[in-house]
Amino acid sequence: MKFYRHSIRLKDYDYSQPGAYFVTIAAFQHENLFGEIMNGEMRLNEYGNIAEECWRAIPEHFPNMELGVYVIMPNHVHGIIVIHEYKSLPSVRARHASPLRPNGVKPNSLGAVVGSFKSAVTHNIGQTNIWQRNYYEHVIRNEKEWDRIHRYIESNPMNWEIDEENLLRT
Repeated sequence: MKFYRHSIRLKDYDYSQPGAYFVTIAAFQHENLFGEIMNGEMRLNEYGNIAEECWRAIPEHFPNMELGVYVIMPNHVHGIIVIHEYKSLPSVRARHASPLRPNGVKPNSLGAVVGSFKSAVTHNIGQTNIWQRNYYEHVIRNEKEWDRIHRYIESNPMNWEIDEENLLRT
């Protein structure tokens, strides 16, 4: 018997089209891999620094991508990724670590970026099972949503004690 996972993506939505996207990428089994929250501030450890370095490198590997606000949390990453209209580049440009079409993922799409990021962090840390399968995404539709999500991301470390991603919350 074959099992099929239900997709959490919007049906028939093109995740390579220009727009702003809020993503959350969780560590495998929500393990606190990337550091700790102290006095409402995130203190990155070695793995957290690797994750941040790979996140900040996204526009180097995907020139049509721009990063908005982001935060590396103990067991997940929140960030805004803006996709601009793609312009062809010379074929000699280096690609990121992830294959171009894993499981039908369209090149220069949100899925390609997230897959590439997850692959790069996993490779640089040198372990397997760093990430939960899949990721959460939300298409940011207007400035009001952008502002709300921006505030949410920035305040995430201060709200860690009540965060649903914090399995040790009180």
